[in-house]
Amino acid sequence: MLTLAMLASSAPAIISGVVAGVLGLAIGFVVRQVLYVNKKNAADKTAARVISEAYQEAKVVKQNAVIEAKEEALKLTKDSQEEFHNKRLDLERQQDRINLEKQQMESQKAAIAKDEERSEKTKQDLASEKESLARQKDEVEKAKNEALDKLTKVAKLSKEEAKKEVISLIEGEAKKEAAIIVKDIERKAKEDSTKVAKEIISHSIQRMAGEYTAEITTSTVTIPSDEVKGRIIGREGRNIRALEAATGVDFIIDDTPESITISGFDPIRREIAKQALEKLIIDGRIHPARIEELVSKAKRDVDQVIKEAGELAVLESGLINVHPEVVKTLGRLRYRTSYGQNVLKHSLEVCFIAGLLAAEVGANVTIAKRAGLLHDLGKALDHENEGTHTQLGAEMLRKYKETEAVVHAVEAHHEDVPFTSIEAILVAAADAISASRPGARRESLENYVKRLKQLEGIANDFTGVEKSFAIQAGREIRVIVKPDEVDDAQALFMAKEIAKKIEAEMEYPGQIKVNVIRETRSSEYAK
Repeated sequence: MLTLAMLASSAPAIISGVVAGVLGLAIGFVVRQVLYVNKKNAADKTAARVISEAYQEAKVVKQNAVIEAKEEALKLTKDSQEEFHNKRLDLERQQDRINLEKQQMESQKAAIAKDEERSEKTKQDLASEKESLARQKDEVEKAKNEALDKLTKVAKLSKEEAKKEVISLIEGEAKKEAAIIVKDIERKAKEDSTKVAKEIISHSIQRMAGEYTAEITTSTVTIPSDEVKGRIIGREGRNIRALEAATGVDFIIDDTPESITISGFDPIRREIAKQALEKLIIDGRIHPARIEELVSKAKRDVDQVIKEAGELAVLESGLINVHPEVVKTLGRLRYRTSYGQNVLKHSLEVCFIAGLLAAEVGANVTIAKRAGLLHDLGKALDHENEGTHTQLGAEMLRKYKETEAVVHAVEAHHEDVPFTSIEAILVAAADAISASRPGARRESLENYVKRLKQLEGIANDFTGVEKSFAIQAGREIRVIVKPDEVDDAQALFMAKEIAKKIEAEMEYPGQIKVNVIRETRSSEYAK
């Protein structure tokens, strides 16, 4: 009961809520419809605008595409026209070349035809000459037979006997004339050879008496006064005779003020004599017994200096296990010069240069340095023994068990034997480098000028040489040949022949380069 009453009392409120809900739904529906219609209208307007814009853009794109297509078509047309024009020009040029070649072929054909005509004419001329020679031969043979017949009738000999008689007669006369000529040549050769030999000997003596020889074979000792000269000579010359006998050199005491000259080919003996004389002058006791004593002391001092010089050279070179006798002999080079160059210093230079070259090319540095230091060892022995310094040096090194590689390099550094190792070639090159270094060696101006003239004279003797120039202080000669007389192959051969002739006829330090130049020039003027 209560429940129904409660429902009855709340019914109006419920109805009102329901009505309100229905109205809200209706209003919402209407509002959504209005919004939908508005949105649809806006979307339609946007779509219409987008469609219009797209149409306009498509129209512009179409117009641009049409323009580009027209431009591309014009470009293709222009390119095809240019290509056609170029091809036509190429075809015209090819046609011109073909026509030119055709003309040249026609000219060559005509020239060949003329050559054939000349050849045929020459052939005919040769045939005519051959016939003429045959006729002449027949005539000569006929005349010969007639002469033999006449000779046979006169001498009552057969043809063969007459022929042999004539040949024998001619042969005998020829032998007789040849013997006379040979005898005359022999007589003239003997006379000329005697004269030439005398001239050679006299020139050699004059050259040996020059300043250069005096420079390398003499030493000078300064004395306090000329009174000492008399004491050195001694009573009846006994002191100077004792000095010369003990030292093996000559003492020249002349009018030269306050000096005495010591002369001898052995530089070590000269050094011993010089030291002994200087000690005698300082000591003041000059008599034969004192002379022998001081000469012996000077020998010991010089031997010590030689030993120390050899040891110092070996030390500077950085070598080891060098035999003491070899070291001592090497030290003797301290007193030896070659063209004014000290041989021991030269040997050290060659040692260092050969070592550097060997290091550069990957050869054995030790062998190269060892051979470089010892390459002129024989020059310390050539005053006492026969043979070249290369032979003497090699023999000594073999005696003291030096390696064969070092011995070969020493023996071959002047190409006395063929090279068999790279180290030997490097030592020879180092020797030439040290000798040719500017200022290392000195020569008199006269000898220098003579060598340049001799170089140019040797080159000018060859046929086809236009002119030659000795340059680089005589270490290079440039030979200009006539191109119409000497071809390239002959120029190469000429360079070798000139080098061989220089080696055979001249003496010089280092090496001389021979350049043969063949030049052809063609000139024309454009008018």
